[in-house]
Amino acid sequence: MPTITLKLELHKPTKAKQEMYERMTNINTQFANWLLNHPELNKATSKIFREFSSQWFPSAIACQTIRDVKSQKKHQKAKQFRKRWCCFNNQNWKVERKGDFYTISFPTLEKRIGVPVVTRPYQEAWLNRLLNGTAKQGTAKLYKKKTKWYFAITITFEVEQRNETNVMGVDLGLRYIAVASVGTKSLFFKGNPCAFIRRRYAALRRELGKAKKLHMIRKIGHKESRWMKDVNHKISRQIVNFALVNGVGVIRMEDLTGIRKRATSAKEAGRSLHSWAFHQLQTMIAYKAEMAGIKVEWVNPTYTSQTCKCGHREKENRNGIHFQCKKCGYTIHADLNGAINIAKAISGLSA
Repeated sequence: MPTITLKLELHKPTKAKQEMYERMTNINTQFANWLLNHPELNKATSKIFREFSSQWFPSAIACQTIRDVKSQKKHQKAKQFRKRWCCFNNQNWKVERKGDFYTISFPTLEKRIGVPVVTRPYQEAWLNRLLNGTAKQGTAKLYKKKTKWYFAITITFEVEQRNETNVMGVDLGLRYIAVASVGTKSLFFKGNPCAFIRRRYAALRRELGKAKKLHMIRKIGHKESRWMKDVNHKISRQIVNFALVNGVGVIRMEDLTGIRKRATSAKEAGRSLHSWAFHQLQTMIAYKAEMAGIKVEWVNPTYTSQTCKCGHREKENRNGIHFQCKKCGYTIHADLNGAINIAKAISGLSA
């Protein structure tokens, strides 16, 4: 089932509550770091918290932290966690509607409290689905970003799969961020505007680096990331809408795992490749497609840009954005040819 995450801002929590949330976070972080070195972590239950501290702490949070640390210990390269926010499983938080506000209740150091949250219309639609039973709640996390506290909740829901048989291929690249193809129709997203802005940010970072303004470099990096995320959101939405209009039941994309290591691009192309959020764009397309009932399949990327519709495969068939088959003379936009071959899965589906 598809899953989405709603980030709900707590509505004007009092200073006392904010201080309590900070204490909960600090205790949970210390507990998680203590668990990392515990010899019997795999057998741990909520009762193990008594070994760590004599103070009272919600068992719901302790249990979830134990589960999280168990699953993350294998991948935890650092010797300790910098911050472990308090998390809750699906049985330990609840959403309610009280007057004009939605409230979220969860256990704290004092008692179980219900706090109002700031909601947007699209968030209210999902909260209403939780209340009427058409969606199911998952885990939740209490966390702070800058000066505001948030409660992030996961929601799963059933989606009826579309019966359409059309298959759409999506090719991602540098000159064209994305090219989508279904049947005789196609959709192009040029990469020039994005490349220009990325180069501008890169030049600005170089100037700031010479001036030793490291805090400004970090600030610029965050700004560029937000901009690219917004671009990817818009592109992914247009691609999925294009699929819906054209009766697509399956979207196929290249499995680009490890592309950064395989790349043999020129210096400028290499720099662009490493600042290109292709994984983020693919993820956005995938989850939006799943929410719309469209199946997503991953294709082996080998030879998708070098193969002609006649079956002839040759590296020289492609020259930049131009594709011309050396055998039959067929010409087409190279990225569009790639999208068509991805839709056909000429190299097979990725395992």
